[in-house]
Amino acid sequence: MMDIIQISGKVKFPIAIDPSVWIFDDRKADLASFFSKTEESQNEQEEYTKQISKHWDREIKEGNEAPSEPVKNTFKKQELVNGTFGIRFAPFLSNAELDKTASAVQIIGEEDIVVLSLEKAGELIAAFSENGKPLKEDGPMHLYYGDGSNRDRPIKAVREIIVL
Repeated sequence: MMDIIQISGKVKFPIAIDPSVWIFDDRKADLASFFSKTEESQNEQEEYTKQISKHWDREIKEGNEAPSEPVKNTFKKQELVNGTFGIRFAPFLSNAELDKTASAVQIIGEEDIVVLSLEKAGELIAAFSENGKPLKEDGPMHLYYGDGSNRDRPIKAVREIIVL
């Protein structure tokens, strides 16, 4: 049970999370992509808007057409075998439904205790695999700040998260 991480404290719903199953989660992304998205995200949003607008215009003029192939949102097998993945941490805090009086998050690791504001905690990236393998030695989860400032020294061996 050491791989299960508890989110507790000033929450409506205490949550137990298991990072070993995140490999199957569609929200996962290559860890490097989280830190390179600062300028790209705005360009991606503009590109997405343009594509949707084109599609909408075409549907208005030509009518709706069902896709010929099912849409697939999966990683290639090679990427899964060799990838280093992470997932945004904010949805887990959101699902726990934080109390209105909550002001910070305490992250308890094997060696460190880190206290972050709710805003900073909402930007965390939770890494769960490196080079296609789960984080066994200093895992099950590493936490990175959203801006990547602790990229060389993430919060490792996370055991519990307490909302203060």
